[in-house]
Amino acid sequence: MKAMPSADRLARLFLLPLGLFVLAFFLLPMARLVAVAGSGPNGLGEYLVLVTSPRHFSTLIATLVLSATATLATLAIGVVVALFLGRTRFPGQNILIAMLTLPLAFPGVVVGFMIILLAGRQGLIGGWTQALGMGRLVFAYSMAGLFAGYVYFSLPRVMVTLLAAVEKLDPALEEAARSLGASRVQVLRDVILPGIAPSLMASGAIAFATAMGAFGTAFTLATRIDVLAMTIYTEFTLNANIASAAALSIALGLITWLVLAATRNLAGDRVAAAG
Repeated sequence: MKAMPSADRLARLFLLPLGLFVLAFFLLPMARLVAVAGSGPNGLGEYLVLVTSPRHFSTLIATLVLSATATLATLAIGVVVALFLGRTRFPGQNILIAMLTLPLAFPGVVVGFMIILLAGRQGLIGGWTQALGMGRLVFAYSMAGLFAGYVYFSLPRVMVTLLAAVEKLDPALEEAARSLGASRVQVLRDVILPGIAPSLMASGAIAFATAMGAFGTAFTLATRIDVLAMTIYTEFTLNANIASAAALSIALGLITWLVLAATRNLAGDRVAAAG
C-alpha cells in the first residue's frame, strides 16, 4: 500500500483539534440555542415572534434601517478618505492614518460614552448651539446618536480595507480614461468604483453585520429607542423570557449571515465574511 504523504498526515492530524473547536464553540452552542428557542410556552411558534409581535417587528425594521443607513454613510465617507489618503502624500500622513484608526481599539461602550460627551445633555455640541441662541441640541439618546456611534465605530474598519484597495489600483487606467475625455465623475464611476468594488462590498457587509449586532454602543445610548440587540438583552435579563431571547438571537444571526453570504456570492472569494 502506498504511504500517505507527510503533508496529508499532518493535515489529518490537525482535523481533530479543528473538529473539537467547531463542536465546542459553534455546533453545541447553536444546537442549545435552537433547543431553548423551541422550549418556550409557544413551542416552535417562538421562532415567528419576530414577525408576529408588532413591537419586535418594528424593532427589526428600525435595526435594519439604522444598520443600512449607517453602512451607506460609512462607505461614502470611507471612499472619500481612502481616495484622498491613497493618492496624496504629505508630512504626517502616517500619523493621521494612525489617529483615524484609533477607534479600532475602543469597545462599543467607549464609543457610546464619546457620543454622550459630544451630543448628550451636557455635551459639547449642545453647549455650542445654546451659545448661538438655538437652544441645547441633544441627540445622543436617539437614532441619530446611534447612527453617529455606528458610523464612528465602523469607519476605521472600512477605511483600512478601502485604502488598501485604492493603493492597488493601476493609475494608468485613470490616466487612459482621462485621455479619452472622461470627467472626474466618470473616472470615479467607471474606473475607480468598479476597481474597488470587491473591497467596497466586503467592508460594507462587515459594517452592516457590526451595526446589526452592536450592543455596547446601543446599551450606552438607547434609553428611548429599541434595537434588536437591546431587545434580546431585555428579554433575557429583565423579562426572563429566555425562549424569545434565543429565537431573536437566531433571527439576528440568520439575517446577518444571509447578508454576508450574499456579499460573498456577489464579490467572490475576495470578500472576507468575518465580523
